[in-house]
Amino acid sequence: MDQQHVPTATAGVERVVRLDGRELPLDDLDAIAHGRARPVVDRAVLASLGALHAAMETARSEGTVYGATTGVGANKDVDVDEEQGEHPRAHGLRLLRSHAASLGPVEDEPTTRAALVLRLNQLLAGARVGAGAGLSPAVLDALADAVETGALPTLHRFGGIGTSDLAPLAELGLTLVGERPWRTGSVPPVALGAADALPLISSHALTLATASLALVRLRQLLVSGLGISALSFLALRGNPQAWAPSVHAARPHARQPEVAAALHALVEGGPEPTRLQDPFALRTAPQVLSPAFAAADLLADVLQLEASTPGENPLVSREGVFHHGQFHAASLATALDTLRATTYGVLTLSAARLALLLRPEHTGLRAFLAAGPRGSSGLMIGEYVVQDALAELRPATAPMTAGTVSISLGLEEHASFATQGARALRQTADLAPLVLAVEALAAVRALRAAPDRLSPGAAALFGVFDEVLDRDARDAPIGPDVEAVVARVPDLALLLRLEGP
Repeated sequence: MDQQHVPTATAGVERVVRLDGRELPLDDLDAIAHGRARPVVDRAVLASLGALHAAMETARSEGTVYGATTGVGANKDVDVDEEQGEHPRAHGLRLLRSHAASLGPVEDEPTTRAALVLRLNQLLAGARVGAGAGLSPAVLDALADAVETGALPTLHRFGGIGTSDLAPLAELGLTLVGERPWRTGSVPPVALGAADALPLISSHALTLATASLALVRLRQLLVSGLGISALSFLALRGNPQAWAPSVHAARPHARQPEVAAALHALVEGGPEPTRLQDPFALRTAPQVLSPAFAAADLLADVLQLEASTPGENPLVSREGVFHHGQFHAASLATALDTLRATTYGVLTLSAARLALLLRPEHTGLRAFLAAGPRGSSGLMIGEYVVQDALAELRPATAPMTAGTVSISLGLEEHASFATQGARALRQTADLAPLVLAVEALAAVRALRAAPDRLSPGAAALFGVFDEVLDRDARDAPIGPDVEAVVARVPDLALLLRLEGP
């Protein structure tokens, strides 16, 4: 296919992302997944993978290769070709059919699209490092055609435990060979090579896609949360001494001096503080936000590495075929656990600031920031909504790495459960905006009631929300206002843009 081909799914999109096995920025992946960019495959790099396929064929003909000349899992010592007396391709098809569980919810189109892009980029990375899956050129070309044209298979969720996304990627394999219909678009069926099945599905591509798209949203949310905390600080007339750069330079945990400096700059020139020492919800914002920023940086590094390196088992090179444990996603699972836990801390601190904003002894304003007749409830229900969302998220903070497993006749006795960690991170990205949005709504209402508390540095942030929120603060459902705030989170993130190191 010509590299200038315009994919059907993103026709008219001018932004182009080149896939060549090198680093794939998260923003580029997110843009492809959501149709804001079109991927173009470096066909020269793709063609160069033929050398790895030749090496795989040589290894298969001269010795034992797990998953190609043998079964998988506890069947690792079974010589399938000799025992069954079948054509070599038959084993690969049986492997795909048996592993395509087809259970659980169907993954959404952006996640599926991102998974295909990631799987292809991992395969292309083999050309750079001289080691990889050894897939046949026909299968590689078919996958590249699907990525460029926007063709998508139907991928069901269940079947991964952090040791490769075997079940959904087996569905991809069956779709490529023509045994499953395409969900969107199509490419001509391809014949499966004798050693193609296991290398194709030996990847965390769907887990990585889930985590990557969630991380893009959570990074926006963390930056927005920084701005929202500054608005609440001003509404509550906090003491900026706690955010002074000299305080955080004295104990410079990762990202903390940067976060504290950004917060301090936003509130500089604000109202005179009303307290010598503020409640923890105000004083400790840098200490709570910074670990989440650092955890997001760590996860981004892990995802970038996974997306641009080969990890198939077995790994084939000109030196031979290596059987290994690179399918175990312990680093990914640990990074996911850390980000979920630290993000939850950010959200509980937001809930604490919301509680302060609703208390007249802290704001000097009406209880619950109510307007209208006496006894009006104002934003009282907001705390219930926030605590409901936090209760939903609390189980997602549990470390998935604490899980244990013994499967495949006891041969596989450990797993990372990174897949479940990625799904929990997606749930966090889904619900976290609601928590911060309720706080933002309260902060804006308080600052509208006391506009002299707004600092020059935070005026633009205030304006992002002020222009979309109803000015009538009398009792009414808060849903439309909260949804309006959530819709502005990306705009607030762009305005603040706190970059990683």
